[in-house]
Amino acid sequence: MTTVADLYPTRASSETVTPRADPVVWSGPGDPGPIRPAELSGFERDGFLAIEQLITPDEVAVYHSELERLIADPGVRADERSIIEPKSQDVRSVFEVHRISEVFANLVRDPRVVGRARQILGSDVYVHQSRINVKPGFGASGFYWHSDFETWHAEDGLPNMRAVSVSIALTENHDTNGGLMIMPGSHRTFLGCAGATPKDNYKKSLQMQDAGTPSDKALTELADAHGIRLFTGKAGSATWFDCNCMHGSGDNITPYPRSNVFIVFNSVENTAVEPFAAPVRRPEFIGARDFTPVR
Repeated sequence: MTTVADLYPTRASSETVTPRADPVVWSGPGDPGPIRPAELSGFERDGFLAIEQLITPDEVAVYHSELERLIADPGVRADERSIIEPKSQDVRSVFEVHRISEVFANLVRDPRVVGRARQILGSDVYVHQSRINVKPGFGASGFYWHSDFETWHAEDGLPNMRAVSVSIALTENHDTNGGLMIMPGSHRTFLGCAGATPKDNYKKSLQMQDAGTPSDKALTELADAHGIRLFTGKAGSATWFDCNCMHGSGDNITPYPRSNVFIVFNSVENTAVEPFAAPVRRPEFIGARDFTPVR
């Protein structure tokens, strides 16, 4: 079996800092795609691209209705793809929605969505992960600061930083209801976290991050260097962000829910190998092993 070099060591006895070895934008300047050159330059610089309206209000209604149908379905709730809030016992997330819902499968194939992913990653793409996130009001918990790539590299076996995520708002994102926060420019530095990965870590980490969590010192240094951007927007807005952005979100203690659909595209030239810092792979509904390109 071919051994793949570990360019980004993590989950060791102490934190490590590794400069990014991969491009941020993999396509050439003349390659076609829906992202304008100035937007692409901004994505390369900051690690994210905010879009005021990716889908229309009528489309938002369709996708939000499908989200509500899924979280109300007892069969979906009982499925291992569903993550439940520890306190309220509400559904927090449902994974692999592009496989269990034709409505969300169509969204993945939408040229406005997959076209941007192909342009950023410079190749055909497949879905490494999809989910709906439900953040109801009055106490839904947030997601602590982390780099997705740190987890996908350590626990899923993605070799390189050649993945991109899109979060599409299905409710309004206020500045008070637990919106996405990103440290602009943090995607150029890989923070290897301290501590070994426990077996079946995903069962705990999807409710509350522990392994793969940066130290307070490292987070302070990154925030001092890069600042923090909070994303707000109407339903239908979207945020694209690089796999190595340091990001998180706060609790939602307002009366106003914050729900979104989250899709991770990975290059077909960056398919997963064995985990780099975990005893076993995570389940396929979290980290795909089907590398079929989106068509």
